[in-house]
Amino acid sequence: MITISENIQLTPVLSTDAKFLFKLMKEIYPVAYSHFWTDKGDWYVNTQYSEENILKEISEENSDNYLVLFKDEIIGNFRIIWDEKLKGLTQEKQVKLHRIYLQQKTQGNGIGKKVLSWLEDKAKQKGYEVVWLDAMNEQPQAFQFYKKLGYKYHSHIILPFDLLYDAVRKMSQVYKEI
Repeated sequence: MITISENIQLTPVLSTDAKFLFKLMKEIYPVAYSHFWTDKGDWYVNTQYSEENILKEISEENSDNYLVLFKDEIIGNFRIIWDEKLKGLTQEKQVKLHRIYLQQKTQGNGIGKKVLSWLEDKAKQKGYEVVWLDAMNEQPQAFQFYKKLGYKYHSHIILPFDLLYDAVRKMSQVYKEI
């Protein structure tokens, strides 16, 4: 268990957590993103959080996968990929924030900010120079959150998922030098 603050901890995702994580994301993901998908996001959750995919992700040596706890309750998940480079950035040591999802009821408590601050500190200690991530343009509150924390626009990608509405496919790649 990693303590970030008195009320916020991270615990590594274990193979025995796969079914729980799937159930958790069936609750968290649709609240924020169901309106982006023709199937309300079922395909995304069913593929990204399938037991098979979770087991694959936690076995990857260059990634860290965590459950996020707030006041001793699991309220989300957090995944980082070490040495994942953002094309076009010259810094050698980069880490990608692959995902952070938190239950809507816990937003506004500074959890995301503290988890990202912890990531930046950990990355600096390991000699990393940049943290980067993909942020959905059609989620302006998330985009503004990262901007407030000092992340800058670098480029964008267009997601290829068939079930995703065309108007929401753009994701900006943002980064922060640490």
